[in-house]
Amino acid sequence: MAGEIPDLMAEARTGTGKGAARQARREHKVPGIVYGGGVDPQPISFNYHYLIKKLKAGRFLSTLFNLKVDGQEDVRVICRGVQRNVVNGLPEHVDLMRLRRTSRINLFIPVEFVNEAACPGLKRGGTLTVVRSEVELNVLAGEIPQKLVADLSGLKIGDTITISDIALPEGTKPTIDRDFMIATLAAPRALAAADDDGEEESAVEAE
Repeated sequence: MAGEIPDLMAEARTGTGKGAARQARREHKVPGIVYGGGVDPQPISFNYHYLIKKLKAGRFLSTLFNLKVDGQEDVRVICRGVQRNVVNGLPEHVDLMRLRRTSRINLFIPVEFVNEAACPGLKRGGTLTVVRSEVELNVLAGEIPQKLVADLSGLKIGDTITISDIALPEGTKPTIDRDFMIATLAAPRALAAADDDGEEESAVEAE
């Protein structure tokens, strides 16, 4: 089921068009619009510093938000575009789209590794090297998994975990159409160095 969806705070904006947008910017706000969902578009605005912080946090275009506007019901939205100033790159307008529970979207879902105590590779001193700490999935807006679980039970040094080893929630699928790697169990440095020395000695003897 869906995990906690982050809030996105905004306020209703009166008026539309370039004049209203310029007025919002003079007030140190970034204008935006919320559309879709079978209802009329809703002009909104964001506190400038608040929006900058959200943008710097990353993945603003691929995060499902719970939009909160005073006097209105919360609604799930996803950003469909951030218009930026061509000179300084600062945000000038934000487009948000309302989502129904049956809407399909692409989101990055974090991976959690479990059962380390039952992993022979780790007991031998191996190191879990995480290639992808999160995976982009195509999901239903009403059924967003909070995390993916990668089971380390029984894995030995040299083993790998790929996306096919992880049970995906029903109705979700990776956006990458191949069996890509999630993590691998690497050998301890001392063991790896010993193997390298052994290979070098074998090569000398062969000569």
